[in-house]
Amino acid sequence: MSKVIAPGATIGILGGGQLGRMLAIAAAQMGLKCHIYAPEAESPAFEVAARHTLAAYDDMAALQAFAASVDVITYEFENIPVEAVAALEHMRPVYPDRRALTVSQDRLLEKTFFNSIGIATAPFADVKNAGELARAVAQIGRPSILKTRRFGYDGKGQVVVREAADLAVIHRSIGGHPCILEGFVRFSREISVIAARGISGDFAAYDVAENQHAHHILSRTTVPAHIEPETALRALDIARATAEALAYVGVFAVEMFVVEPGDNGKAQLIVNEMAPRVHNSGHWTLDGAVTSQFEQHIRAICGWPLGNIRRHGRIDMQNLIGHEADDWHQILTENACLRLYGKAETKTGRKMGHVTRILPEDAA
Repeated sequence: MSKVIAPGATIGILGGGQLGRMLAIAAAQMGLKCHIYAPEAESPAFEVAARHTLAAYDDMAALQAFAASVDVITYEFENIPVEAVAALEHMRPVYPDRRALTVSQDRLLEKTFFNSIGIATAPFADVKNAGELARAVAQIGRPSILKTRRFGYDGKGQVVVREAADLAVIHRSIGGHPCILEGFVRFSREISVIAARGISGDFAAYDVAENQHAHHILSRTTVPAHIEPETALRALDIARATAEALAYVGVFAVEMFVVEPGDNGKAQLIVNEMAPRVHNSGHWTLDGAVTSQFEQHIRAICGWPLGNIRRHGRIDMQNLIGHEADDWHQILTENACLRLYGKAETKTGRKMGHVTRILPEDAA
């Protein structure tokens, strides 16, 4: 039986970005302290935590001191080195554990994992060099998408392989890194499920969200998604199966494509990827649900009962990217919930905050 973390304890969070910041705020509201560990001096999570450590993820002495000061450890993004998590697991409970981290860090392992539990993905092939890219394209066809296996997000580390494109040039353009070629999915909608699994195996999932992207960055999320009830139930089943297969603890997201109905009259769901953490498409829960995804994550990793995931209404959430956050004063005059992330510098393409609008359930 895992130890229940009681109020007054300290949660260690690896990563100091906006997700770490919102986790720390949620923890404080439940009587818990947070210790943030991050290598960036201007990490916005530092401002709201009881304590922080500024150190690299491969600094074993700093990691040991960090672990000694906390009761349980989690992380706010999936590019934490697995070696750091493995070292910390010897000293304190770490949720989610390193298996979920390992799977989510590598697109090839991730796609293989989903297929192994009977969940559909785009067709894919391992690509180690330009020669393998040619064979993969012959197998999967064009258009297709070449992606680095690791460290890709918000459209980075990927390129579309179009008709007549020079494959050698494409492979060089992506840096010659180990890659995966994915078949092109012609989808009608992009959706995500934000869910949580507790230490005891209890499970809760928010209503399916529909996502729109601009320049490969999440721009808008609406809840519930405009999909058939049966499709929504299948999306929730996929999230539950993912959590059970990984014996997952904490909040996570599964992103999916909805493909228009085929001969059987049913829409098909194709999993794109999972994120072993709180997720941008779940930020609406801060103001639009009884329990936010951030509180839910803290509850899960502390061994507490999972919270109520009921929505307060229909949700429209917009990310504030770059200078869109400069309109904060106008947003404050509207019937909207504004959240800014406390980042020191506004940059093009940088997530600076979000605004959530809660509409009546019968609103169109």
